[in-house]
Amino acid sequence: MSGQLKTLTIISGKGGTGKTSLAASFAVLAAPSVIADCDVDAANLHLVLAPEVRERHDFYAMPAAKIREQDCSACGTCYDLCQFDAIVVEEGSPPRYSVDPLACEACLVCREFCPESAIDAVPRKAGEWFISEARTGPMIHAHLGIAQENSGKLVTEVRKAATRLAQERGLDRVIVDGPPGIGCAVIASLTGADQVVAVTEATPSGLSDLVRVHDLAKHFQIPLQVIINKSDLNAGVAAEIRDWARNSGVPVLGELPYDPEVTRAMLEGKTVAEWKTTPLSDKLREIWDRLDHAG
Repeated sequence: MSGQLKTLTIISGKGGTGKTSLAASFAVLAAPSVIADCDVDAANLHLVLAPEVRERHDFYAMPAAKIREQDCSACGTCYDLCQFDAIVVEEGSPPRYSVDPLACEACLVCREFCPESAIDAVPRKAGEWFISEARTGPMIHAHLGIAQENSGKLVTEVRKAATRLAQERGLDRVIVDGPPGIGCAVIASLTGADQVVAVTEATPSGLSDLVRVHDLAKHFQIPLQVIINKSDLNAGVAAEIRDWARNSGVPVLGELPYDPEVTRAMLEGKTVAEWKTTPLSDKLREIWDRLDHAG
């Protein structure tokens, strides 16, 4: 390993700010490094980096309750206790009780208080995570199943696998494309990060969500830096973001103008960093140099 392992996590308060595009470009500029797509609810980093899957691993969420019909006395205790309306009752003599796995929140109160001990906790597959090879180096990414929860748990799995793989390969950087918002998946992606960058845009919602992200990072005592993307969309809001950042003690790493070349690059399966030399790509490299030297 050429140096101490460093983790850069890129987040945003809302979707559509350009977070993933920036993460992909940074992966190109930092290659070889490990990149982890922790936006497991809507992973799309693979669309640009086109990784080749080498390993697939099942991801299991919290276990669901399951009633053994042959041992159930149809007493209705589980139905009375379930706060999530997950117990399904089919009329009959006696009625049949079962558990809706999509509604079950895995509290297992029903199993704890079943007088017949007729309820089991059964594993339920909620998605997959992958170890792949991209043109920038190893990539860890995942897919959370439809209507499945525990995205924070899956993010933790992805992040740990990325760190482990970097150590095995002797690489000194992990770049994490975090999920948008401020929920548990974002918190999981921030854990253990050495650098955290929030990507915002020059819109009122961009500023509002940036404030929320800052409050989250501040709560966990994590220093935050900001990149203003599409900074020329609204000069007034861009100025407000700069003022807010200055008053909040948040460094602005740089500002990136809107450039249709970003879309053209994506259509060709390329990042901005490897597409064409433009004012945008030059500014992007300047920002990466600041991050790289700071890390």
